[in-house]
Amino acid sequence: MPAISFDGDLAVSEPSIVDGLCHAGWLMQEHFISPELSRQLAAECVQSMLSGKMKGAGVGSGHAPLLQPDIRGDHIAWLETGRSEACDRYLAHMETLRCMLNRELFLGLEEYESHFALYAPGAFYRAHLDRFRDDDKRTVSVVLYLNDDWLPEHGGALRLHPDGGPSVDIAPEAGRMAMFLSGEMLHEVLPTARQRLSIAGWFRRRA
Repeated sequence: MPAISFDGDLAVSEPSIVDGLCHAGWLMQEHFISPELSRQLAAECVQSMLSGKMKGAGVGSGHAPLLQPDIRGDHIAWLETGRSEACDRYLAHMETLRCMLNRELFLGLEEYESHFALYAPGAFYRAHLDRFRDDDKRTVSVVLYLNDDWLPEHGGALRLHPDGGPSVDIAPEAGRMAMFLSGEMLHEVLPTARQRLSIAGWFRRRA
């Protein structure tokens, strides 16, 4: 399918994204970013954990989400412009993707927020929606995986629960991207047997 390429780092198949979101509410794409950028982001994610910059992820909205490791066990560090050259490249690509989604699907997306997510062995995230009950700004969720040499026995799959259909498991292989509608797609992270790295993000619209 036709693709957009951004500085050799990221390739987006517009037809597959439009078709996936419109008809299934989700899609997966391989080689979403270059191996080089994936390795750089993975190294930064691990270094954030080693340097104490990551915090336990909470459950719920607001300024003080609750830590509930029986529901969610990852550690996170938010991405911001200026954090690193690799992050700036990634965020610039996501801005281009935001414009494409608005042009093709008229979603009115105004911004993108994202964080590194590191799951230690044994961690998981119970089934949930990304859109909060009291805040409907999150519209499209995008998860990028940063794990080389992932095997089935490592677990840690993203499990999607499409409405009216069978569940779908997506292994967190480096360069693989999953995209889905934030307010409609129930999903979970299955227990992982090894360290699992990703960037989780959301395109948001005005309330």
